[in-house]
Amino acid sequence: MLIRYKKSFEKIAMGLMSFMPTEKDLKMLQQSMKMYEEEKNCQLFLWKEEDIIGLVGVKLDAHEVLIQHISVSPSHRNEGVGKKMINALQDMYSDKSFISTSFTEGFLTKCTQEELKIGMDNEKPLT
Repeated sequence: MLIRYKKSFEKIAMGLMSFMPTEKDLKMLQQSMKMYEEEKNCQLFLWKEEDIIGLVGVKLDAHEVLIQHISVSPSHRNEGVGKKMINALQDMYSDKSFISTSFTEGFLTKCTQEELKIGMDNEKPLT
């Protein structure tokens, strides 16, 4: 389940965000957290199953959702958690296009390609 970030989740969120290549430096990580706390158009979401195991950070404008950060706990990778987060965001912001940064592009592309592949697998041939 996708939940909005609260200050009480700061340590968990910082831990998850530190897996991003852009957030290895503590100052950069702190700046990113501050951005999500202070900028109205930036939202940080956490993915909670039994525990919080994923994070996705977005920047919103009138027409687009920019995926700035996405991270899943190493012990829960390759289980579809990232894809579930993207799907939940797409449900939440169904009227907007999704775009990525150079650091989130590969993941977002993979999610989109998997959706297309699933859609193609379910299609019946025309007769």
